[in-house]
Amino acid sequence: MSDQIEQVEKKYEITPDIVDAMATIRRGVDTLLIESELEQKLARSKATGQPLRCKLGLDPTAPDIHIGHTVVLNKLRQLQDLGHTVIFLIGDFTAAIGDPSGRNVTRPPLSPEQIKINAETYLNQAGLVLDLDKTEVRYNSEWCNQLGATGLIKLASRYTLARLLERDDFAKRYAAQAPIAMHELIYPLMQGYDSVALNSDIELGGSDQRFNLLVGRELQRQYGQEAQCILTMPLLVGLDGVDKMSKSKHNYIGITDSPNDMFGKVMSISDSLMWNWYDLLSLKPNAEIEQIKFDCNNGRNPRDAKVMLAKEIIERFHSAADAEAAEAEFNARFRGGAAPADIPEVTVQSVDGVIGVAKMLKEAGLVPSNGEANRNIEQGGVRIDGERVSDRGLQFAPGCYTVQVGKRKWAKITVK
Repeated sequence: MSDQIEQVEKKYEITPDIVDAMATIRRGVDTLLIESELEQKLARSKATGQPLRCKLGLDPTAPDIHIGHTVVLNKLRQLQDLGHTVIFLIGDFTAAIGDPSGRNVTRPPLSPEQIKINAETYLNQAGLVLDLDKTEVRYNSEWCNQLGATGLIKLASRYTLARLLERDDFAKRYAAQAPIAMHELIYPLMQGYDSVALNSDIELGGSDQRFNLLVGRELQRQYGQEAQCILTMPLLVGLDGVDKMSKSKHNYIGITDSPNDMFGKVMSISDSLMWNWYDLLSLKPNAEIEQIKFDCNNGRNPRDAKVMLAKEIIERFHSAADAEAAEAEFNARFRGGAAPADIPEVTVQSVDGVIGVAKMLKEAGLVPSNGEANRNIEQGGVRIDGERVSDRGLQFAPGCYTVQVGKRKWAKITVK
């Protein structure tokens, strides 16, 4: 038995700062396995001065980048701020296999060119949340390429097919007699082997990665290492308060959105969703968030808390100055009725010298359909040149119009 495993068997004192650290780590998580082990790891780290190794592996598969993708990065940053070593692992080798997690069909592997381009995107994304100067950036091709056929066979001998087929997506596909390619069975082993190569103490991932993370825990035992703890994060609920954040559902905030758009979108979420976002997106200490909740429960306007959250998000992806300017812009727009400074300009084409209001809104990209335009008109959500529109049959001759739909959508429309 290794010295490392012997160390974890020794019981270390759980001091108040360890309790506080556990509360920070636990905030917003979906799964934390196993809490008592992590508590001892933290206590040992404090006693020995040896930081924990906290690993997040991401295959560069070119996701649509929005703040929902940064939830797990935020948790990694919290561990970094607690003084532990953060390992940002780019799965350039495993991306060439293709992660089957949550899929009911085989996913084609990526080309080396795609992987390289996407890896740069991932690293840029990570740098908006993590302190890259204090981050260990690794690529799993470093050790996976060295395994060779002999090493891969030895690795495969340490896990059974029966255990792999317990995985939900494999089990469903097997029961439905859907194809499961051999390389897909290898994927969880390769991801698990990353934990062995990096000797990780904690591995983070999305809730769909739990099985793969457990494989890493088991393989570490097989290789005589102390088993890593597992921390998974839930999916972020989008602006609608119902579905997970997704570009396809138009309920997202992109990390490249303008500060004004970010501010307006955060201000549009419900008060109840705001507290969930605080748990998953904010890097404020637990005590500070609890104080904000306490103040709101005792008479403070929840709008103030939403403003603080919006500004924190903007500062992360832009700057503090941009956050202040976005707040001022928002206040001028909705308290003073002023149009935004960066209002987009679009041109639409009339037919026989006129265009109906619903079609004009749709053609300008302010609504997805004529039906949605009419619903906004009926609800009093459309203003043209400052005047509320109530007539769905209104038509416009060629000219320029300043149009507002809802609270956040504006355009200067030129009708030709």
